[in-house]
Amino acid sequence: MRNKGISALACAGLLVGAAVLGGAGPAAARTGAAAGTGGSAADIRERLEKIPGMTVVSVAEREGFPLYTLTYAQPVDHRKPGGATFTQRATLWHKDTGKPTVLYTGGYTLASNTTALTKLIDANQVSVEHRYFDKSRPSGAAGEDWSKMTVQQEAADEHRLTQALRGIEKGKWLGTGASKGGMTATYHERFYPGDLDAVVAFVAPNDANNRDDSGYERFFKTVGTKECRAALNAVQREMLVRRSALLPKFEADAKANGDTFEETLGTTDRAYEFAVLDQVWNFWQSGTAADCPTVPDAKKATDDELYDWSKKHGFSVYQDETLGTNGTGPYYRQAATQLGWADLKFKHLKDVRHHPDIYQPNSVLPAAMRGTYENKTIADVDRWVKTKGKRMMFVYGENDPWSAEKFTPSHRDSHRYVVPGANHGASIAKLPEPQQTEAVATIKRWAGVK
Repeated sequence: MRNKGISALACAGLLVGAAVLGGAGPAAARTGAAAGTGGSAADIRERLEKIPGMTVVSVAEREGFPLYTLTYAQPVDHRKPGGATFTQRATLWHKDTGKPTVLYTGGYTLASNTTALTKLIDANQVSVEHRYFDKSRPSGAAGEDWSKMTVQQEAADEHRLTQALRGIEKGKWLGTGASKGGMTATYHERFYPGDLDAVVAFVAPNDANNRDDSGYERFFKTVGTKECRAALNAVQREMLVRRSALLPKFEADAKANGDTFEETLGTTDRAYEFAVLDQVWNFWQSGTAADCPTVPDAKKATDDELYDWSKKHGFSVYQDETLGTNGTGPYYRQAATQLGWADLKFKHLKDVRHHPDIYQPNSVLPAAMRGTYENKTIADVDRWVKTKGKRMMFVYGENDPWSAEKFTPSHRDSHRYVVPGANHGASIAKLPEPQQTEAVATIKRWAGVK
């Protein structure tokens, strides 16, 4: 399904940005005034505090430059700007008002890392927390109204923030993010194409037609070698064939870890099956073909060998504690209502499944967060990127299941690269030549730097 391996995906969304370009490019310069051109750190703080709704929570130092932790008052519903508000968290790492600025979202909570894109073009960096994640959530009843957790509302959040900070940071602005962060940057560009000068999105899934999962099905029929695919499918099947022997191990682990399932999946049997269904997807998302020799012989492996290997290679547990309003639940809400999911057929498991309709995002959401899917928004974004998007770059991994359904950029100074053999951590640094040099040169041109 499209909400595959959220534990790993959340990690990718937050951390991949630190390595998206493999650390290429110059480190931030440490000479000159602490706040760069345009005034001292105190001057920049004063200018930030003059922005209506902006609060400077704190100021720290990173590599000789000020890092401002901010909150910004945003409308809960941008269609009603005079209504209820919430505070969205952000940071500004400021070097120079004339340098480029990278707008970075992990698509989840507020990321603390410096992206390699920022390092490549020696830029300022604005990081923003996605609405309804962690601290960037309305209080009271408004915080329980999930109808405002949409692609359009988050794009409007980032539009207002960008417009407010462009009054300080005068250089080119580039949006970036990985995984869900890459999707978020793309959605921002679609709805507010005048905000950013370019977008560089990494491993950004694009489920333009949620009813058509042929791209995902084709991926799992072709990824890696025939022998590796067969071995992984055999292990996945055996995990369900031996359910009666392995479920008690799963339940013992859940008890030891304090995992519960009553509010979301409902029972340990459902939670166990869901984890098994995710297994092969997660193997390729986080692993590589080099891990194939570790796959055990499904028929010969003992129960312990089968279960222990699986826990280390893609068997991810979905529990109440991490799926609610304060965890990854907001992502699943978006998947259930707008982003879509991969409803894989699992033909090799048909006769050993107990819950044939479980593999969809509403299954892992508390009842109050479940929603109804609409396809119009993502289909619209897909068409716009193909026909009207300008200065957009998409980087995917050949062996990444999330990259099985990609954005197709237009011919308007836009590009797509696929990194051979790469998983969900695909980066420009892993591209072969001459694509790597081409991609870096394009980004520098967009940023207006040499």
